[in-house]
Amino acid sequence: MKIIVFSASLFVGIAVCLLQTHPQIFSPITTTIFASTQIPLELDNFGIREIYPTKENGREWYLNMENPKEDEHFSITFDPNITRQEDGSWRISTPVVRMNVNTLEGETNWKNVEMTGYAKIAGVIANSSNKVIENDLTWYARGGKHNQEIPCEATAYMGGLYDNGKVGWKKELWFVGGYTDERQSEKVTNSLVDRWVGWKVVIYNINDNSEVKLESYIDNTNTNYWIKVTDLVDDGGWYAKMPDSHFFDAECSKDKDFIITNSGSTATFRSDNLIWDFKNLSIREIEPADSSYQ
Repeated sequence: MKIIVFSASLFVGIAVCLLQTHPQIFSPITTTIFASTQIPLELDNFGIREIYPTKENGREWYLNMENPKEDEHFSITFDPNITRQEDGSWRISTPVVRMNVNTLEGETNWKNVEMTGYAKIAGVIANSSNKVIENDLTWYARGGKHNQEIPCEATAYMGGLYDNGKVGWKKELWFVGGYTDERQSEKVTNSLVDRWVGWKVVIYNINDNSEVKLESYIDNTNTNYWIKVTDLVDDGGWYAKMPDSHFFDAECSKDKDFIITNSGSTATFRSDNLIWDFKNLSIREIEPADSSYQ
């Protein structure tokens, strides 16, 4: 069930005040939340603002905040412990976190999606066994399982937010040799340690399903005020950085700049080298032509 808020002008006024009193945002794509007071804000089941509306009869998933592991769609790779916090959020304390939202038989795969979650980083884990050296939160979609037994399933667009306030996008074309360099890498806020922030990534096809639009948004003040911080299109030329001799070893029948226009069975909330609290994770299939964000 959707909640619609029509007091747009009041919301804009509050949001502008918040932006002025919280100078952590250095370089957003835009600071205008929407141009017309006639456009209502739509809120999801957690009361979080939707950038794009849910597709008619589209798939939606929301974290079970009472007990996340009771959800048959939800799994955490390696099944680490999670602990309930006093504020109702959940803490995870392992260097490699992959919280997967899977597709059951008969369900539609994830394709054009808006992924949302709130996180508070409690600390960094020093871990020499993790090959990922950056301390990041990353939401990603457009693929299946990520392991070496079926490397070609592991395609993804990955919208990252780092503990130091940097953001960026990477593309994965197979596991583990199909990663690209990061695009739109930029520091947009201060350290994320010991404060709640919201993070959204949006992935959808454009131009007759020939290209992919990638956007990310941050709620830097934990007030449901979202600012766009990345906006790019994969229209080709974004190459995996491995040499040809290694990239084509996997025999995935993909070009090195393959555009991931396909859907995927799994969407994932990921972290590396962090102790963090999470709440209100969600994924929705969206109608990208009808954004209220302007």
